[in-house]
Amino acid sequence: MRIILFLLIFISALSSAQDNKTTQMDPYIQNKGKASPAVRPEDKVKIIHADEFRKDTKYEGNQYMVGHVQIEHQGSVLYADEVILYNDQSLVKAIGNAKLQNADGSVITANEMEYNGVTQKGVAKKDVVLTDPKQTIKTDILYYDRLANQAYFNTGGTISDGQNVMYTKSATYFLNTKMIDFVGNVKIDNPDYIIEGPNIKQNQNTKVAEFFGPTTITNRANPKNRIYTERGTYKMDSKEAFLNKNSKIFYNDKILTGDDMYFNNITGFGTATGNVTLDDPLEKRYIKGGYGEVFQKKDSAMMTKGPYAVKIMEKDSIYFAAEKILSYQKPDPTDITVKKSFLRAYRKARIYKSNAQGRADSIAFNETDGIMHMYTHPILWSGEKQVTGDKVEAYFNTKTENIDSLKVIGNALAISKVDSLNLKDEFNQVKGKFMTVYYENNDIKEARVVGNAQSIVYVDDVDQETKQPQRIGITLSTCGIIGALFEQRTLQIISCSIAANSDTYPMSKIEPEKRKFSDFNWNTKDRIRKWQDILVDSPNYEEIKYSADNELFNQAQEAIDKERAKEEAKKPKRVRK
Repeated sequence: MRIILFLLIFISALSSAQDNKTTQMDPYIQNKGKASPAVRPEDKVKIIHADEFRKDTKYEGNQYMVGHVQIEHQGSVLYADEVILYNDQSLVKAIGNAKLQNADGSVITANEMEYNGVTQKGVAKKDVVLTDPKQTIKTDILYYDRLANQAYFNTGGTISDGQNVMYTKSATYFLNTKMIDFVGNVKIDNPDYIIEGPNIKQNQNTKVAEFFGPTTITNRANPKNRIYTERGTYKMDSKEAFLNKNSKIFYNDKILTGDDMYFNNITGFGTATGNVTLDDPLEKRYIKGGYGEVFQKKDSAMMTKGPYAVKIMEKDSIYFAAEKILSYQKPDPTDITVKKSFLRAYRKARIYKSNAQGRADSIAFNETDGIMHMYTHPILWSGEKQVTGDKVEAYFNTKTENIDSLKVIGNALAISKVDSLNLKDEFNQVKGKFMTVYYENNDIKEARVVGNAQSIVYVDDVDQETKQPQRIGITLSTCGIIGALFEQRTLQIISCSIAANSDTYPMSKIEPEKRKFSDFNWNTKDRIRKWQDILVDSPNYEEIKYSADNELFNQAQEAIDKERAKEEAKKPKRVRK
């Protein structure tokens, strides 16, 4: 862009003392009352060629040169069909095929050029093209100011640098810093992307663009992949975006937002910090957190710093939380044209659904097929029922959005409160190596236990006179396979096969310690009761204290103890002699 400086220097040398009348030049370059400066020896120019030298009334009596005019000044050469010298006003005008060529190869062409040696301002008009090693500028009128060391246009134009073509209504070029300040609607056209915004500054040395208004960077190959920001920086060579205000990254039909963001259009890697959200409209799921990373080419993302995810369902959404949440897609092994979506929550994972709440060290959810895996100390609640084991698998019906069944693998234990309306220490229990739990109307309905199956079940009957439930006792069962049916207030063993052994004990005959399995683990402190509970490691509720009803057993024990005491009293006592 040094061409502008050369143009200004050489034209300013065209001042000499000749008679002329006031002439009309572009208002931008007018003298505005300043006196013409004296011509210094170093400012003199050399007229190399002109077909004719004239002075007549055509240009108000000013001298002009016609035909293949060629003027040289300090290595810069001006070519034109005509050059007029408005000498005592230090004004110069070149008309027709005007061309200024510098020793470094930079060139400006236009139909007309004007310059005022006093104000040191110039203007090139009509089909203006400026080229230098950095770029090519095309516009209808180009203004330049030697003192301010800048040039600008406001009639619309393009700036191209070999890789990008910039379209704008107005632009200012700062010669010292090589910075271009675009004003108004700007479009930067690149083979890989398009940048559009109202206020952009670009440094031609560093190839860095700064955005100061609503700006969009659109991927040419896939226009749905784009970046939006209202304040940011873009490195055009490395295609890296640094976004600082109201920014969004659109990729693979997903939307990443955050307070401060970064994205690399080459690698497809992006980060976001502060109030981060990753929205996936196709999956009807979003993830929030304090820090996030996305990998466009792998179609995966990671969220940390208090992350949680919400799987939006028409009837009942699912909420996930953990120390780290991953989401990703991969092709279906049976049909590579179909992608399946997955969600994984690591370390202290929690889940909430209105009819099922749980926690485990990690949770893996196949969103497409509706299969959820809970690993390491999983616990799942449903109403006043609790299921634990080494691993839990939950199967969702993707159409009804409800849980169909659970599989509990290893050390399976299901516990249900006998009566949720009281605080009695009474729980039905069934356990074994493997357990399948079936849901009906969003509640646990049936369980099938295989391998060392055992159960502890409270048994009631209806009093014929009062028509009220009456406690009969507790049934202890051991079988190879147990089928259990969960009713409103009871657990009914409907099948007990393979080495079956079942006994019912009245309440007066069963010890309190036999009413629970040794690994009984009813948990009310960590129980997730509302979706906001997943936002912390544990809601840390006060443990519910249940009262044991041992009155009948204690009375029976007292009676037994009394009978034993009577028997002991009847025995003759030995007396030492």
